[in-house]
Amino acid sequence: MAHTAILVFFVAAIFYGEAAPVDSHGDADTKCPLMVKVLDAVRGMPAAGVKLRVFRQATGNSWTEVTTGMTDPKGEVHGLIAEQDFTAGVYKVEFDTKAYWKAEGRALFHEMAEVVFEAHAGGHRHYTLALLLSPFSYTATAVVTNTHE
Repeated sequence: MAHTAILVFFVAAIFYGEAAPVDSHGDADTKCPLMVKVLDAVRGMPAAGVKLRVFRQATGNSWTEVTTGMTDPKGEVHGLIAEQDFTAGVYKVEFDTKAYWKAEGRALFHEMAEVVFEAHAGGHRHYTLALLLSPFSYTATAVVTNTHE
């Protein structure tokens, strides 16, 4: 139950809180099938400057890097991958948490956070990955929307 309450709080903080405002990026949304938001749980603020890499699973369960990015001052990354390049399949997003926590001057446990998910299994969708970071743990959630509703 406590984990559910924390997750609900996290999602509310990212999507409705002043620490991580949600600004509409208008027409760019049609070009933004994968968006990322990262929140620093220690400071209670967006985590700016988190480097990330996005991979697509290839044959033989190997991974092919498709793009990279870095969170902006709002802890967000828009425009990671173009609509036509975000094909159905399994994706992995690796967040460089080690570099982020070292830059913040904090001791850390994990070197990276990974989120692996299947995209478009139920039809074409847009994905927002939300990551809550602390030096010794992380949690992730996703908001998946049907682009044609």
